[in-house]
Amino acid sequence: MERATLAQREHRLPLEDVIQRPSGMWFIVGTVCFGAFMAALDASIISIALPKLEQAFHTTMNRIEWVSLIYLLALAGCIVAFGRLSDLIGRRPMYTLGFGVFIVGSALCGASWSLASLLAFRVLQGIGASLLQANSVSIITAAADAERRGQAIGFQALAQGLGLSLGPLVGGVLTHIASWRLIFYINVPVGILGTLSALLFLPRDRREGPRPRFDLVGALVLACLLIVTMYVLKEGFTPESRPTITAVLLAVAVLATALFIFIERKADPALVPISYLREPLIWMGNLTSVLSFSVMYAITLVVPYWFVHIEGLSSAKAGLLLTALPVGMALCTPFAGRLADRWSKVKVSALGMVLAAIGAAGLFAFTRTTPAFLAGLFLVGCGVGTFTPANNARVMNATPGPHLGVAGGILNMSRTLGMGVGVTAGGVSVELFTAAFGAHDVALAYRCSFLVAAALALIALGLTLLPQGRSQAGK
Repeated sequence: MERATLAQREHRLPLEDVIQRPSGMWFIVGTVCFGAFMAALDASIISIALPKLEQAFHTTMNRIEWVSLIYLLALAGCIVAFGRLSDLIGRRPMYTLGFGVFIVGSALCGASWSLASLLAFRVLQGIGASLLQANSVSIITAAADAERRGQAIGFQALAQGLGLSLGPLVGGVLTHIASWRLIFYINVPVGILGTLSALLFLPRDRREGPRPRFDLVGALVLACLLIVTMYVLKEGFTPESRPTITAVLLAVAVLATALFIFIERKADPALVPISYLREPLIWMGNLTSVLSFSVMYAITLVVPYWFVHIEGLSSAKAGLLLTALPVGMALCTPFAGRLADRWSKVKVSALGMVLAAIGAAGLFAFTRTTPAFLAGLFLVGCGVGTFTPANNARVMNATPGPHLGVAGGILNMSRTLGMGVGVTAGGVSVELFTAAFGAHDVALAYRCSFLVAAALALIALGLTLLPQGRSQAGK
């Protein structure tokens, strides 16, 4: 018996005694937030460096935008598959591998010698980010008890939201003091710290019985579906797009969806169990997640143009004023998670979308950058920050234990799709309203795009309040 005990101790993690304590959950949450912030930051940090990259590689803005897009494509295309693999292989090794891949991809991006090489390395970086984001929610769900799960997920959502929102500001500072290469190199030491934290604090996965096979065909079809969808959202509705190509790609997306459903019904085990998606709370929660992030990103896209082109502010001041949104998100997210644990998650989610709708409508109401306009930005951040942890906790609480990985992957995929929907909604609405009002009233076109964001928030509010199945876990 003593020998068995000694052998068990030899195989324990260095700090496993710490993380098994009631307060040890926060070491796990902190590690996950570390990776979530880093992966999300890199999704948006590149935007401020695009003009520098355009000059460095002597190319056009239309081509250089792929540096941002291809990262999101890799992230969205792999995230659900990696979530499922984490259920089969283990969340700790997949998460730690994510740090390693991200570090290598970041170092290679910083050393890029051409646009083609940078694009290739951004794919590698996106795969590493996908490994991190696919596992983040599921690791926290498994580690946190039901009474503190909403609060824990709230901190994870805060880390992601801050990463996405602060990316342009951080990128601007780094490119100003050094060069665009620093925004990639900085990930190397930070990623090493994250890897050490994962090795020390993330608990080992305990599994019994044979390991089920992985649905590779379903994963490839889903990746194709997501990549085509993201491409159409980004490029299919611009003035330069060709309607015929857009129609063909939409048809491919529809066929890929039908094929994926057919494959998943036959697969054993399925990548995404159809029975799991039949639960209204599950798919409705993911749909409202898409809408909530589309509200945030439609506004994040349009407001800087408002500051610069309408108000005549400098880029530095515009970036500073835009931080009103992430500040609102940062302040509300952890409190919303705790409130969701003690109150109704439906009511907290609904409150978030009410705040976001009021904030977006306020941006329309005020014609100049005033404290009231900044208050509108702040309210949008508060709204998304309030909605996200409560909504995510509802979905994860309704998810059976064996599907936590794929559920977390789908939630993170929803956020990525919401980014694409938001950018498309903001850009297309400005173009359409400009065409309708004429070039002499561009300011009104910008303001009306804020109403589109408010409408998206109201749609998310309505869907949140709909009855969503028998599950009590998500209430």
